[in-house]
Amino acid sequence: MNNMEKQEYTITLYTENSIGMIGRISTIFSRRKINIESLNTSPSEAEGIHRFTIVINETEEVVRKLCRQIEKQVEVLKAYYNTNDEVIWQEQALYKVPTEVVTEKAPVERLLRQYGASAVVIRNDYTVFETAGHREEIDALTDALAEYNLIEFVRSARIAIIKDSEGFHKKLKEFEETEPAEEVVENRYLNKQDKVFTM
Repeated sequence: MNNMEKQEYTITLYTENSIGMIGRISTIFSRRKINIESLNTSPSEAEGIHRFTIVINETEEVVRKLCRQIEKQVEVLKAYYNTNDEVIWQEQALYKVPTEVVTEKAPVERLLRQYGASAVVIRNDYTVFETAGHREEIDALTDALAEYNLIEFVRSARIAIIKDSEGFHKKLKEFEETEPAEEVVENRYLNKQDKVFTM
């Protein structure tokens, strides 16, 4: 695939935990009229550093420029982008179905087993199941359950681990051993030419 063809990319950002980061990052995408398919933020493996996982459908050239632009934000320590083949990823989903459908219809029970869904709440009137997987699997189960009075459905944003990566924490530690800690905070070292953070 050449870099002019659009495909799904997972962008992983490591940022300082500061107020308003989601808004500032979202603005960079909206200014370029790029739709965010999925956005997740959570603590990372490095203390005090947050990790954003963003999914977009774009060309590699656009994604590369976008990551460079994002890295110019003072609080952004590093931006990586990867194709789906280069990450291990999952989405989580919750399904609410009538309990009587689960107990009385064998196909529903088989469906839930097939997709590895497990019950998290069982009540007389409804049961909530959870499952994790790729979007296609989650969508397939949703479509199947729609035939059995699916009451409610919600899917999480993507979470992803980069396959060929030793993690950001190790890179940060390596840098701190060779440079004063203040430099890390000031973000002077995190430009594209810096090989310290190549994963």
